[in-house]
Amino acid sequence: MAHLLFTVVGMGLLALTLPLVLELALVTLPNLLPGGKKIVGTTQSPDSSAERKLAGRHLAIIVPAHNEGPLVALSIASLRASAGPAGKILVVAHNCSDDTATHAAKAGAEVLVYNDPAAVGKGFALRHGFGYAIDHGADAVMVVDADSTVSPNTVAAVQAAFAAGARVVQCRYEMVSTTDRSSTRLAALAFRAFNVIRPRGRARLGFSAGILGNGFAIDRTVLQAVPYDAFSVVEDLEYHLHLVIAGERVHYLDEALILADFPESKAGESVQRSRWEGGRLLTARRWAFPLMGKILAGRIRLIEPLFDLTGLPMAFGVFFLILAAIVPLAWIRWYAACSLAVVLVHVLAAAWAGPDFLKTLQLLALSPVYILRKLWMIPGVLRGSSAKAAWVRTERNNTL
Repeated sequence: MAHLLFTVVGMGLLALTLPLVLELALVTLPNLLPGGKKIVGTTQSPDSSAERKLAGRHLAIIVPAHNEGPLVALSIASLRASAGPAGKILVVAHNCSDDTATHAAKAGAEVLVYNDPAAVGKGFALRHGFGYAIDHGADAVMVVDADSTVSPNTVAAVQAAFAAGARVVQCRYEMVSTTDRSSTRLAALAFRAFNVIRPRGRARLGFSAGILGNGFAIDRTVLQAVPYDAFSVVEDLEYHLHLVIAGERVHYLDEALILADFPESKAGESVQRSRWEGGRLLTARRWAFPLMGKILAGRIRLIEPLFDLTGLPMAFGVFFLILAAIVPLAWIRWYAACSLAVVLVHVLAAAWAGPDFLKTLQLLALSPVYILRKLWMIPGVLRGSSAKAAWVRTERNNTL
């Protein structure tokens, strides 16, 4: 009887963790091959030959902003430095109760005020901005969040990717900590694993890199074929699923860097992570079986998006793998040991992709605390996975 119980528990832990393990194994290996050394972001100016080649192409940069105040001016300044004086920067001041529109206008952006209490969430602001830009002649649109800055080469890199035949692109997107708090730096490492190692690995395998919600760009023909009707808490994930089902591929631009700050407070960080992971759980419930159906119908390349969608957050996956390692059955212990090795290699690849590899490794000693914190967030994640979950702005430092 005990053996049967342990077998059932082992099978359950296997089912819970296998999608994550397969996803990590698949996307990490390409990062270890030649050419996988880090590219933290270049500060080169836009290439003049690329500018001449793309002079006739109209790229509109959409900046969705909800009560971002002075932060939006910093974003516009970096975009202007990247796009040049002729670049079109459109700020969508969405349901704002502060002076976001004023700050954006003073910084030199075109401002589109969009007030609709029924349209809550970033997806509505994006659809509104996309529609306006396309109606006014844009050949492509790019999204940069109002709390983010871009490297000077970003716009030229995006334009060059479109000129080379890409239809959707995702720039490298990282979050940095304005404090030296170890827990936040560990969260930044996890963010890099998710936002750099995974999309880079997918791109090198020829898969769609994914959309990360910030620093992505779309050709107008794609928007016309696959309208931006994504309004969930994780609208980026939702729209990417629409794209891959439609046969589109997102190209990854490792050399174009988008930077945003982590929330300064632990409460803000917790709200943000709970919202993301809860939204992913809800999306997994809605999309997993339709994806399986398409895979069974012959769409084999959708297996990777399915692994990504159904994989547990890494901290939860590690916790369950540790539980599997103590189940007194040889096969599940071997599985747990091999899977934890995959996770470790994935984390090391993320550390190598960022600054100060050795210092970053010291953070791994805090991994048990990080995992416990994530387990403490489970009630918030479950609330975020409700179909009635509302979009909530993450509180940040709104000072220049």
